[in-house]
Amino acid sequence: MAPVKNGRVIFNSIPEGFPEPGKTTVYDGLQSIDPYTVPLNGGFLVKVLELSIDPYMRGRMNAPTKKSYVSPFDLGKSLASHGVGVVIRSESSAVKAGDHVYGMLEHENYVVKKDLSHMVQADLSHLQTIENPNKLPWSTFLGVLGMPGKTAFMGWREYSQAKKGETAFVSSGAGSVGSLVIQLAKAQGLKVIGSAGSDEKVQFMKDIGADVAFNYKTTNTIEVLEKEGPIDIYWDNVGGETLDAAFEGANEGARFIECGMISGYNTGFKTPLKNLMQIAIKSIRMQGFPVPRLEEKHNAAFFAEIPPKVASGAIKHREDVYNGLENVGEAILAVQKGTNKAKAVIHVADE
Repeated sequence: MAPVKNGRVIFNSIPEGFPEPGKTTVYDGLQSIDPYTVPLNGGFLVKVLELSIDPYMRGRMNAPTKKSYVSPFDLGKSLASHGVGVVIRSESSAVKAGDHVYGMLEHENYVVKKDLSHMVQADLSHLQTIENPNKLPWSTFLGVLGMPGKTAFMGWREYSQAKKGETAFVSSGAGSVGSLVIQLAKAQGLKVIGSAGSDEKVQFMKDIGADVAFNYKTTNTIEVLEKEGPIDIYWDNVGGETLDAAFEGANEGARFIECGMISGYNTGFKTPLKNLMQIAIKSIRMQGFPVPRLEEKHNAAFFAEIPPKVASGAIKHREDVYNGLENVGEAILAVQKGTNKAKAVIHVADE
């Protein structure tokens, strides 16, 4: 078979603010690969089908000296994020041709996963084979059935201590994490308040069961919380002014689950928090977490409970699909600015 294009998205420069398509990230379509003759060296060849674009990726674009819970991207090399691919060829006993894999994949059309242990077996340290008995789109495994879904399910289960009749506030409630949190909270009989940055997203929060949904750009957050609260649980995806408002609107003994603070990822965390004393006054408990620390404990429950509900339509989700690796930079910027309409996915190729 003649060689085919093996496009890739390169991390080209460290951004000072928002990542710029064509500068921070650059699409390179000059490479080629012959899928049937490329050496595998005991590994396996993956054709990348879907890639996830997530808020945390901005942290991987910082200088290596800026410590984070995730390693930085290497300048001049391909980006990587959660993805789904299909195995084309394999010299590994771990996978066979036709298997689908999920995990960290480079932003390339084709990726050779090589052995890292003296070429004894292929590297599966960041990949796992996945089954799809419900015949869902493979992109589903990047959102509600992937890392964002696990983040919502595991963080809520571990830290919310939710009780029927309580009130929860979810910021970025139309996103892939927040929208599942809303549905989990409603299933437990809580009153749910959700905020998002567009009227379209507000409508989606209402569609999935939020009792109160508002556009934080046009509505005063603290006024909503004063009217509809006090809140017993705050699921924080944005930080900044919304977090400060949640302090003011919190009930005594409130639990704050700190999942993300995207409001400061690109501009620095410069918003002054004026209500920090409320932590002491109201005995607020704050808990942050990266989801990998919870996977061993909750993975089995997640896969037992969530996929059947997604397949039946009991759990709703949305995707914002960008076609082609050429659009990775635009998708990253949209997620950082909040202009994406739903879970951002790059459709790289059909099977």
